[in-house]
Amino acid sequence: MVILKGMRFPIDVILVCIWYAAYPLRYRHLEEMMQERGVSVDHSSINRWAIRFLPLIEKMARKHERPVGGSWRMDETYIKVKGVWKYLYRAVDKQGKTVDFLLTAKRDMAAAKRFFDKAMGANGAPEKVAMDKSGANKAAFDAINAGRSLPTLVRQVKYLNNIIEQDHRAIKRVTRPMLNFKSFRAAGSVLAGIELVHLIRKGQFAIDGTDAMSFADQFARWQKWSVQFERDIALPGKFRRLINNATEPKPTCRMPTAPKKINATEPSLMRQNRRYRPVLRRRHLTKNSFLAFCWILIHCMSSLRPRMD
Repeated sequence: MVILKGMRFPIDVILVCIWYAAYPLRYRHLEEMMQERGVSVDHSSINRWAIRFLPLIEKMARKHERPVGGSWRMDETYIKVKGVWKYLYRAVDKQGKTVDFLLTAKRDMAAAKRFFDKAMGANGAPEKVAMDKSGANKAAFDAINAGRSLPTLVRQVKYLNNIIEQDHRAIKRVTRPMLNFKSFRAAGSVLAGIELVHLIRKGQFAIDGTDAMSFADQFARWQKWSVQFERDIALPGKFRRLINNATEPKPTCRMPTAPKKINATEPSLMRQNRRYRPVLRRRHLTKNSFLAFCWILIHCMSSLRPRMD
């Protein structure tokens, strides 16, 4: 659970901004859209919200996911992070339901085995797995089958992977306008939100009443379950109105107050205001003063030395 203490904006504004991960938009587009609705928020703030909250919401929603089928289709696609191609491993069942996903830096046997371990840990072992002719993926699953009493059938048939190849399009359609990611952590967090929205569109959550709810309402429901407010938080009234009908917030008028006199010797101000601390703190010797001190010391020692007749 997350406590939103110290956040400048209420969760309603944050939720509206990160919900747009379902659409092919940039953060600067979201900044302009929120500005038209009366909320002034920077695109960098939206980016930080997405990195912080999207993985938490996706993790909470995974607990209520419907079970997937026993026949999987597995494949990897490319995601560019800081100008370098990274690899997004994904798997769906025979009906096209998403099994799991994992973003990795390399495309090798270790990365494929890590993805299979994650998918099988959350959904159980499959009966059949279809993949392409990749030798690393086949070697990874052979290593998994070697430690099992009932091995899984591995099929490397090209046309069987058409389902997962077409399912990649829903992810690449959203990531393409983002002009790549700037860090590996940010890419993993945003991709978790994109995959969550894709799961909602497929109807993979077993919650009463979700069939009659819109995608945005389902996303808001997961958010409310994954975020908890403290009781002493008082949200600003200008953000309590609905975002869709928001108008320009009214400016708050405050009476000017006289500047407060500051006593530099007060201990509390000594800890809070660093600009008043040099008045009482110990003076440090600089390089020039140290050299001058050494020169005076040498001169004094030479004057005290007894003269030779």
